[in-house]
Amino acid sequence: MGKEYGGSPKPHQLDMKRKRLTWILGVSGLCVLFYVLGAWQGRAPVPSSQSEISSRVGCDVGSTGTNKPDLPSSSSSSLMPDSLDFESHHQLEVANTSLEPEKFPPCDMSYSEHTPCQDPQRGRKFDRNMLKYRERHCPTKDELLRCLIPAPPNYKSPFKWPQSRDFAWYANIPHKELSVEKAVQNWIQVEGDRFRFPGGGTMFPRGADAYIDDINALIPITDGTVRTAVDTGCGVASWGAYLLKRDILAMSFAPRDTHEAQVWFALERGVPAMIGVMGSQRLPYPARAFDMAHCSRCLIPWFQYDGLYLMEVDRILRPGGYWILSGPPIRWKKYWRGWERTEEDLKQEQDAIEDTAKSLCWKKIIEKGDLAIWQKPINHVECRKIKAMGSSPQICKSDNADAAWYKEMETCITPLPDVSNENEVAGSALKKWPERAFAVPPRISSGSVQGITDKEFQQDNDIWKERAAYYKNLVNQIPRGLYRNVMDMNANLGGFAAALLKFPVWVMNVVPADSQPDTLGVIYERGLIGTYQDWCEAFSTYPRTYDLIHAGGVFSMYQDRCDITYILLEMDRILRPEGTVIFRDMVEVLVKVKSITDGMRWESRIVDHESGPFNPEKILIATKSYWTAESKEGQQ
Repeated sequence: MGKEYGGSPKPHQLDMKRKRLTWILGVSGLCVLFYVLGAWQGRAPVPSSQSEISSRVGCDVGSTGTNKPDLPSSSSSSLMPDSLDFESHHQLEVANTSLEPEKFPPCDMSYSEHTPCQDPQRGRKFDRNMLKYRERHCPTKDELLRCLIPAPPNYKSPFKWPQSRDFAWYANIPHKELSVEKAVQNWIQVEGDRFRFPGGGTMFPRGADAYIDDINALIPITDGTVRTAVDTGCGVASWGAYLLKRDILAMSFAPRDTHEAQVWFALERGVPAMIGVMGSQRLPYPARAFDMAHCSRCLIPWFQYDGLYLMEVDRILRPGGYWILSGPPIRWKKYWRGWERTEEDLKQEQDAIEDTAKSLCWKKIIEKGDLAIWQKPINHVECRKIKAMGSSPQICKSDNADAAWYKEMETCITPLPDVSNENEVAGSALKKWPERAFAVPPRISSGSVQGITDKEFQQDNDIWKERAAYYKNLVNQIPRGLYRNVMDMNANLGGFAAALLKFPVWVMNVVPADSQPDTLGVIYERGLIGTYQDWCEAFSTYPRTYDLIHAGGVFSMYQDRCDITYILLEMDRILRPEGTVIFRDMVEVLVKVKSITDGMRWESRIVDHESGPFNPEKILIATKSYWTAESKEGQQ
């Protein structure tokens, strides 16, 4: 018998209904269910037929959809996934989600160059000793801005790489100070409405290219052995800019100081850089990260504080890595008058540097012309014997050499991993570039990164190869070379950056400071670069310095730790006008993120996971609209 009117369905009838519903979902896809649920909530009229449902939500095979926003970054390819509307189904499950998103006003034009954690006014409150006032000092919660940092009037999209290495628009960074202060040193020149970067530097008057050739004549840096470098006190990063064509990726840093906008110019050129200083705290990089470190008249007092700063270089330098020094005090016999220092003073400084390097068990390879080069030992077998006799500095007893987020420097030698003989490279030798990018990193093969096996590393590479192919259709600026500076906010093993190596981009791989396991050392062993960061704070960069940001799982990670609105406002600060963000997360999280970005002048849409509609993880593609301080009134 059938169900009586007003009664309950029989068990066998419920079973048949479940089977029928399962069949319908298999044929029509989850997007149909989401649309119908939205209609039940009064969000849309109930469709009269299956074909009408498919038409409205873009479920027809080969459909390009009718509800997709017209984004500047969208591709017209038939492979482009359709926008999916999850908000009608998920809005009741997301806390604090209102029907009308908060509209964020533009900040005052005085904030156009705002660097929250390196604010000069805040820095004045801190000790000048060891440059502590130039280290990171972030605003308190009640000081955070709830507005959008404006671009300056007449802001233009940067020149396309590699032209950007040599040119930048004056309107984007309206600072002529360096063109005046460093005029004779050929750092930067003003030509009409643009800057030109001749590739000069204080210690390389013939240009960075010739200077790097001089280095290559002394040590092998172009055979794939050297891939990662760090430039301390980088200026406008011309050294790093000209290393790129030699397949060497340099992390350049300089403080926000009286030489306005050094790092900003570097990033505008499409060269990796970040605001940073050698002060009292460790640099935000893991131990054994860089193959080469460089200082060209960087004005760092290497001989002070018992050689503390050279010990920090030693910490981040790989076994067998090189340290290159040019400028005072090197070749002081020739330059001492121009440096306006006495011969005795300069000789004493060089002797102090030589002694410190020797105490670190470094070997001086050569001093020729304006260059002096030291090499770190490949292991600490011999060094431990020397230190056992009581000479200082001693080897550190710290149990985490990678810890570098608000961690004080130590006056001791960071220990290298143990080896079985004096000819073995501590931590294992790396493959040469480019094989290094996809070879299993030693930290994984040795088991020192807990929970990640060789097989899982290879699987991760395969996953990101598939994802990069999918992203190429979502964000067509990537294959067209229109984006240059890329950030991965939660880089894990660096798979995203490795998958983009064939494109003319570089990636700042960010590992959240408290991530377990800590994978930043793995990223450097792959020949990629990155930094630690707590996303409840601002990043150490200038506004409008990244073209593309990837945020995989970031908001699931941080939503219970701090207000994600401020993370999104920080992303808006560092993203260029018409730049794009790729969010990967669960639907509920993405709906909440979208409700905030809708009030930030971003155009966005949620699309399916690359594996298809049945994966609960989805992708939100968001593009920051173009507006400037000059045109803000018309944009509101």
